[in-house]
Amino acid sequence: MADGASNYTSGDDYLLEFLGYAFSFRSRDFEERVAAAAVKLGLVRSNDLEEDEIADLVELAADGRIAEPRSPLGAYLVRHWERVSLIEGESLVYWLRKLVFRGAYLDHRVKEGLLDVVWEDASGEFAYAEPAGRRALLELAPIPSWRAVQFRG
Repeated sequence: MADGASNYTSGDDYLLEFLGYAFSFRSRDFEERVAAAAVKLGLVRSNDLEEDEIADLVELAADGRIAEPRSPLGAYLVRHWERVSLIEGESLVYWLRKLVFRGAYLDHRVKEGLLDVVWEDASGEFAYAEPAGRRALLELAPIPSWRAVQFRG
């Protein structure tokens, strides 16, 4: 387990451990991060999701499953789990969690003064950069895509 100084916290509604780090989140922070992860993976088109859709995604990320779907998105994930859960050997649950934690870890490093947030004209997005100007390596790592099985509800 990493030391407490390396752990991210925004509240204590969700406590998750990942790769030796303990991250605790307030509900809204976790919901926003899970929705953003689902968009980044291509599972959904945008993070403009209904409350029930977010609740289903949060349950999937936190518990590794959706017990009782609340939304058409949740029903789609449960009904097509065999096809959606693994893409080219990559686990949807693992990647939702990884992207949530990756974002929290990068944000925490910004808070510690170890990374800066910069605007990239080429991509039209904010990015993380080391104070020397290089992009953060974690941010550059490849991410699998769920676009082929994207929920289009």
